[in-house]
Amino acid sequence: MAKKSKEIKLTQEELLSISEIQTGYENVRKGLGDLEISRMQTEKTLDNISNEKIRLETEYTTLTQLEVNLVNSLNEKYGQGQIDPVSGVFTPNK
Repeated sequence: MAKKSKEIKLTQEELLSISEIQTGYENVRKGLGDLEISRMQTEKTLDNISNEKIRLETEYTTLTQLEVNLVNSLNEKYGQGQIDPVSGVFTPNK
């Protein structure tokens, strides 16, 4: 027959140590969760930045092509020269 073991009551100090360790684990789990949420938000922000960068690069390419087309059109019409965009005056090259 197995001998029944006697229950031993832990001291307040031991219970406090156990409680502190449990609280520490809870804080670590919460901290890791907070970091994961922050990481997810940062990745979303980076995705948004990347998408905006692609949009702006595409817009830049489009504007560059429009500029080339306009310059070619104006050169065909007026010849080589300089344009003052404020006054709208074209000065032909000599």
